[in-house]
Amino acid sequence: MAGGPAKRRKPKGSQRDISDATLRRFSGYNMKRAFNTVQTDVNRVLAPFGLRMVTFSALVIIVDNPGLRQSQLADALSVERPNLVLIVDDLERRGLISRNPSPKDRRAYALNPTDDGAKLYRAAVAAVGDHDAWITRHLSDAERAALIPVLQRIEAADRAEVPEEKASGRSQTS
Repeated sequence: MAGGPAKRRKPKGSQRDISDATLRRFSGYNMKRAFNTVQTDVNRVLAPFGLRMVTFSALVIIVDNPGLRQSQLADALSVERPNLVLIVDDLERRGLISRNPSPKDRRAYALNPTDDGAKLYRAAVAAVGDHDAWITRHLSDAERAALIPVLQRIEAADRAEVPEEKASGRSQTS
């Protein structure tokens, strides 16, 4: 499945143009805007598989880590546990995963892909790979190679270092 351009609606014009120039100076705002573009388009790519970004992500983590517990999946996806139950219920109801008592901890459930889930995983990962190539098509090879490591460094630094403002409870601008 190709990750071609999505049909996007242009915002309706108003009597005056709205400027977000001040916000465009902030990396967080630009990342959020880029993410909104990616999320909308990847959800379009995943729709024929009956998946959304969050259910695709859960299926991928389960296939790549068979037997993991629901709490581990929630942590991996940074999803609240009550919200995760809905995601897991959806995947189980569709026959893409099984949820059984964990052999290591009977209070927990082990999540495993079914054959249908593994088959859908392979097709959806290929489609998202095509989409990823398409969405980064305007980047140079060097920019494409640097993009993921740079984003991962931002994520890792945020987990490792808590800025004073964050620790004191003051709100962040971006």
